[in-house]
Amino acid sequence: MAATRFPLTLDLADETATARFAEDVAACLAPGDVIALSGGLGVGKTTFARALIRALADDAEFEVPSPTFTLAQSYASGPVPVTHFDLYRLGSPEELDELGLEDALATGAALIEWPERAEDELPATRLTIAFAIAGDGRAATLSGSDDWQRRIAHSRHVRAFLDTTGFSDAARRYLQGDASSRTYERIRAGDRQAVLMDWPPAEAPATGDRRGAYRARDVRAFVAVDEALRDAGLSAPAVLGAALDGGLLVLEDLGSTGIAVDGEPVAERYHAAIGVLATIHGEARPDTLPAPDGGTHRLPVYSTDALAAELDLFLDWYVPHVTGAPAGDAARRDFAALWADLTGQLATAETSWVLLDYHSPNLLWLADRAGLARVGILDFQDMLTGPAAYDVVSLCQDARVTVPPALESSLVAAYVALRQADTGRFDDESFAAAYAILGAQRATKILGAFARLADHTGKPRYLQHIPRLREYLKRSLAHPALTGYAQWYRRHLPPSA
Repeated sequence: MAATRFPLTLDLADETATARFAEDVAACLAPGDVIALSGGLGVGKTTFARALIRALADDAEFEVPSPTFTLAQSYASGPVPVTHFDLYRLGSPEELDELGLEDALATGAALIEWPERAEDELPATRLTIAFAIAGDGRAATLSGSDDWQRRIAHSRHVRAFLDTTGFSDAARRYLQGDASSRTYERIRAGDRQAVLMDWPPAEAPATGDRRGAYRARDVRAFVAVDEALRDAGLSAPAVLGAALDGGLLVLEDLGSTGIAVDGEPVAERYHAAIGVLATIHGEARPDTLPAPDGGTHRLPVYSTDALAAELDLFLDWYVPHVTGAPAGDAARRDFAALWADLTGQLATAETSWVLLDYHSPNLLWLADRAGLARVGILDFQDMLTGPAAYDVVSLCQDARVTVPPALESSLVAAYVALRQADTGRFDDESFAAAYAILGAQRATKILGAFARLADHTGKPRYLQHIPRLREYLKRSLAHPALTGYAQWYRRHLPPSA
C-alpha cells in the first residue's frame, strides 16, 4: 500500500495530476465531510475543487463557477451533494452558520476555501489540504483525523493497484454501492473502460449470526463463481485484474442497460433471463469450485437453517414496523413451527446453484450478444446450492420491479416448458409447491430487511417497495401449502400489512 502518514505532501506536476488527486479524494468522500483548502491565490485550490465536483458529477464539462462572490455554491449531482464555500470575503467567523454549513453537512460534504477565516468554527475531523507552488508545479500537504488518513491511504492503494492493471492514470467515477461493504467505480483510461470492485475482506461473522454464516467474505468467492458461470457459457464479467488480499478486482464493464426499463419489466428480456435459469438447473452442477489462489471454494448449502435464519428479520423488524410493538412470544413460537414445517417440505425439492439475488438490479441486457449470453449477470458472490425454484421466484417476483401476474405466469410456464423439454421428467407439481413456499419465504424476509433499512439505518426509500412485496406474498399465500402461514398472518398483523 502506498505510504500515507499525515502530514503527507504530494507533488502535483500539472492540472492533470491535480484532477487525478481530486478523483482519489472524491472516491472516499462521505456525507458530513469537511475539506479545508488552504493556500494563497493561484496555488490550485479552485482547480482541485472544480475537479472533485466534476468527478462526482461524472461530467468533465460540468459548470463549476467560483463562489468568490456568492460565498457558497451547492451541487446535487453525484453520490454525495457538495457545497463549495469561499470564505475570503467572510465578515466574521459567526457568519459561517448563516451560509448554511450545518445544513450542507446534514446530507452532504463541504469544500471550504480560505478556511483560516473561520478556523474555530470548523469541525476538528476535517481534512485540510494546504496547496503551495513547488517548482514548475504545485504541492499539496494533507493533514487530518485518523479516519481521513485511513480513507486517503485506501484510495491511494486503489490508485496504485489500477496503475498495475493497465489503467494507469484512469479516471475514477463512482458507480454504485450496495447494502454490503462493497463499492464500485467505473474506470476509464483512453478508450478502455472497466469496473472496479472494492471489497475489503470481512471478518468472520459473530457467534450466533446465522445469516452471516452463509455469506461470502472476500473476492475469492466472487472470482470462483464468476469463472464457473463463464465456463457454463453465461455472461458474467471477465476478471481483468485482481489484488485478492486487498479485495480489489478490475472487471469487464457489461454496461448499464437492464432487463427493466423505467421501472417496467421488458418481457423479452425477462424470458431470456428465465432461459438462463433453465439452463443452469438443467444440468448437475458442482458444489466445489476452483478458487483463484489454487485452492477450492465450497458453496454453502441453502439449508433449512439458512432459510429460517433469514426469516428472523421479519419478526424483528417488519412486525414492529406495522404494529408498533415487538412480536409476542406465542406469535414467535407459532411462526417458527409453521416455517419449520414449510422449509421441511423443501427437503425433496430439486436442488442446483442458487445465485440468491437473481433479479433486475443484477441483470443486464447485452443486445450485441446472442442467445443466453444476452443476459449479463452481476452480484453472485453469495451463490449457494439449494432449492432451484428460489432463483425463479427472485426473477418472477422481482423485489424492485412490479411483475404483473400475467407476466409472472408466462415466465413460470416458460421455465416449466424448458425443463420438461430438456429432461421429460420434470415434476411440475413439486416445483409449484416449492415456488410458492420460497416465494412466501423471500417476500417475508425482504419485508423485514427493507423495514430494517428504513427504520434502523435511515434509508426510507426502501419503503416504496413494501406494497409490491405484500402483493407477491398474497400471490404465494394462495397456494394450499401456505394455508397455515396465511392464517398466522391474518391473526397477528393488521389487514393493511
